[in-house]
Amino acid sequence: MHFDLVDVRLLVAIASTGSLSKAAATFPVAVSAASTRLRQLEERCQVTLFTRAAHGMTPTPAGRLVLEGCQRVVNETQRLRDTLQELAGQQRVVLKLCASTVANSTFLPAALGPFLADYPEVDLQLTEGSSRSILRDVQAGEIDLGVYDGNQPTGGLLSLPFRHDRLVLLVPQGHALAGRRLGLVEALGFPYIGLPGERAMQRFIEDKAIAAGIALRVRVRAPSFDAIAQLVAQGAGIAMLPEAAASRLAQELPLTLVGIADSWASRELRLCIRDWQSLPSHARLLVSYLSGVAHPG
Repeated sequence: MHFDLVDVRLLVAIASTGSLSKAAATFPVAVSAASTRLRQLEERCQVTLFTRAAHGMTPTPAGRLVLEGCQRVVNETQRLRDTLQELAGQQRVVLKLCASTVANSTFLPAALGPFLADYPEVDLQLTEGSSRSILRDVQAGEIDLGVYDGNQPTGGLLSLPFRHDRLVLLVPQGHALAGRRLGLVEALGFPYIGLPGERAMQRFIEDKAIAAGIALRVRVRAPSFDAIAQLVAQGAGIAMLPEAAASRLAQELPLTLVGIADSWASRELRLCIRDWQSLPSHARLLVSYLSGVAHPG
């Protein structure tokens, strides 16, 4: 059975305007031509799609079913048109990604590089937040996707794997804690080098200390993992960092990693999105790049 995109668009226009003449004007095309096209389509389909009356045209029950498919075709056509314009450099694509401190500081830079190199038309707004705020903002549609602590309930969001993360203590070589594996409470008697208080990871660590019954004694707040490591290496205090970052820094400075026995120190970082089908095409590609899942939906 033959039909083309003009037929599909005509049906949608008639349904939205309730008038053959108004629908024809949106193309524009003569009313007689639009009427002939609709009649020929109904004859080919052997289905009456609209009832005609003095007050206008309304879809029949069969027409409503056909219109659902037509609207999907129109939506996908617009999506394809936008994608082609983006690929041709005719418009910029802005994606919003919010991630935890750990993901932003360790795993995401290397993971995002290949995607941004392959799609130069994309501008990425990368921000940092707590897992709860990330899930909330994805649910509200304020960001396209997030990277969060996989232990958090998602509230119905689509969740996909990203990376595994473990927190460790970073101490100077020869420190009293070196060579041990211990619970956080055993290390709370030492001064800490931490991140600024508003950083998501720092809030997480201080909350765990409070839950253990001893407030974290932060001696210095440094702006980055590298700055923290420099201070720890000089004996200013100890720190808690992601194992990936701590291992790299320990290769450059006289530092030792100390394992944390608490279960919360081992975490799975996951991606979250609201819905695969409604996600913009470039956001789908980014999700696939980061998760390794081609079609999560």
